[in-house]
Formats: sequence, structure tokens, C-alpha cells
Amino acid sequence: MTILECNSVRRHGLAAEQVLRFTRNSLAHRPPNTEVITKEDRKLAASIERRRQIEEERKQRIFNTRFRKIGIDKEFLDKQVAEKKQLREVEQARESELDENLIRGSKLALLLEKRQEEERRNINRDIENFRRHCQRAEDRRDYDLYDPNALKKVAPIRDEGSGHKFEGEDVNGKGRSKAQQEQTRWWIEKQMDERVQAERDQQEAEKAYQEAVISRDKRAMALDQMERECRRRLNEATARFNRALAEEQEHRRHCEALQDEEDNKAEIYNHVTGDFLTEAKEQAESTRGPDKPLATRYKGMTADQLRAFRDAQALQMKEIERMKLEEKRRNEDWDRLMNSQAVVADKYQRELDRRRANIQKKVAEENLQLAHQQKSHQEYLNRVLYKNKPTAAYFEQFNRDAR
Repeated sequence: MTILECNSVRRHGLAAEQVLRFTRNSLAHRPPNTEVITKEDRKLAASIERRRQIEEERKQRIFNTRFRKIGIDKEFLDKQVAEKKQLREVEQARESELDENLIRGSKLALLLEKRQEEERRNINRDIENFRRHCQRAEDRRDYDLYDPNALKKVAPIRDEGSGHKFEGEDVNGKGRSKAQQEQTRWWIEKQMDERVQAERDQQEAEKAYQEAVISRDKRAMALDQMERECRRRLNEATARFNRALAEEQEHRRHCEALQDEEDNKAEIYNHVTGDFLTEAKEQAESTRGPDKPLATRYKGMTADQLRAFRDAQALQMKEIERMKLEEKRRNEDWDRLMNSQAVVADKYQRELDRRRANIQKKVAEENLQLAHQQKSHQEYLNRVLYKNKPTAAYFEQFNRDAR
């Protein structure tokens, strides 16, 4: 089987059996000295068979209505979506954990930085105190080399004009070395004394603190005892004051009761002998006129006043009866008007109902006519226009290939 024949088989998409059959036919008509089926031919046949199987699987997957969704593999897409969602959740969890670690590390770094800053300030303060008290310039070993007052302290030994003193000559070297050794010894002894004094001061401070605490406790106990004694005396004084106040109130109530009793007797006597109970007419007279007596002393009307009052009441009752009759007449007129309006409204409503029924009847007739027209049109379409309907063979020619 030549290469051109293989390409022809590949272009026409023949199956593996057809390839083998075509190969046998070609071998039958091949001259006896030609070569048999080669390894490349077998590879080509296997490739064609593999493609045929893939095509069949594709047809089953595409033409299966249970698994096909708009021409795509929904299960595979759902699997991809689930995997992406899982990856997104894992990524979000990892990012959340990283954010929490970052926040925790930031807080810890801020805390450590603050603590280091505090320690640095304490160390600088201690160094500054140590330099101020223990590293003074005048206590240094070579302070005499750059002492600004060195010439004032040392008297000239030789004359400058005599030539006995040379430039760079150290005349007082031994004395200065000895003085420096003495100064160093003094400085060490002073530091030792300062350390001993500091320890002694610390012990004395602790002892003074303990004594202060003890004295404070004793003072607190004394103050508590004094407070209790003051409270006891204050309670006793309060009790004495309350007793005296109760006795004074009791005496005041007794005096007030006697005074009230005398006042009540005087008031009863005044009422008994006064004009109010004796019913004197003069006691109800007022300065505003005879028709306006005092309400607190008024004892009632006279016969003439009672007669005039009853006549006025009778006139008022007649006026009220007349007003009731007038209101009854107005209500009857209003009821007659409302009944007439209700009759008119009922007639208008019946007219509206009749018109609405006529309109609905006309609409029903028009709908029935339209239904007949549509039915006749559909019959025309089915009998005349759509006579040649497609058969099942027309639809079976589609979807035969996955491509």
C-alpha cells in the first residue's frame, strides 16, 4: 500500500476493516516482487481505527438527550466549576490565614518595637546618669593634657630666655605620672565608697520604707480607733438631740391641741350666734346690687323670685319643644330627599348595567365571528397552502454525523 493510497484512505475516513480489505485487494493485484504491508501501514490503520472510536464516542455523547445540554458537556463543566470553587475557597482560606498572620505579626512587631524603644530610653537615661556622675571630664586620666586652666595651675620652673627649657620637653613627667596614679587611686576609692554608700543608702531607704509602712499602719489603726470613738460620741449626741427634739415636739403638739380646742369652741360660738345660722336677710346683701347677693351667706329665694324663675323655666321648655319639632321636620325633609336621590341612583345604575350587558353581548358576537374566520383560515392553510407536510424521512436525514 503506497503513501498516496494511505492519504486517500485518510481523506475518505475509511474504517480499519476497509483499510485492511483495501490493502489485501491491493496486495492481490500487486506484482509478486513488491513489498508486503509495512509497519507504517499498521500505524496508519491503528490511527484510523482510534479516530473512528473517538468519533463513535462523540456521537453517543452528543446525541444522548439525557446528558446533552445545548451542545456542551454539562457534567465536565460542573466538575470544572466545582474544582474552581474549591480552589477559590482554598485560596481565600490561605489568604485569610496570611492576613491573620500578618496582622498578628504587625501587632507583635509594634509591641516589640514599643518595648525596645522603652528599653532604649531607659538605657540612654542610665548612660546619661552614669556619664553625668561617674565620667566627668576632670576625673579622666589625661585631663591634664587638655585642661584649659593647666597653665594657671602650674608655675613656670625655668626662664624662657635662659634656654634651659626646650620645645617638646616634659619637665614634670614623673610628677604628673605620680599625680595621675594618685588621681586614679582616689577615683577608684571614691567609686568604692560611692558603691558602699549607695548600698548603705539603699538599705537605709528600705529600712525607712518599712518603718514608714509600719508607722502608716499604726497611724491608720489610730485613725480608725479615733473614727470609731467620734462616731460613738456623735451617735450619743444625736440620740440626746433626738430625745430633746421629741420632747419639744410633744410639748408643741400639746400646746397646739389646746389652742385648736379653744379656737374650735370660739368658732362654734360665733357660728351659733352669727347671722348665717340665724338666717338674717341683711347678712347676704352685697355692694354690687340687690340682684347679686353674697353666695356664702345666701339662704334662698323669696316666693316672688321662685315664681319668676318657674315662669322662665316654662318658657324655656316651650322653646325647646318648638326647636325639637323644627329639627324633626328638617330630618323628615332630608330623609325624603335622600330617598328620592337613592331612587334616581338606582335607575342610573340599572341603565349602566343594561348598557354594559349590551356591550358584552356585542363583544361576544364579534369574538364568535372572529373565531369562525380564524377557523376557516386555518382550514384553508391546512387544506390548500400546507398540503405537502414533511415526513419522518425528512427529519431523519439530520444529526447523522457529530461534525
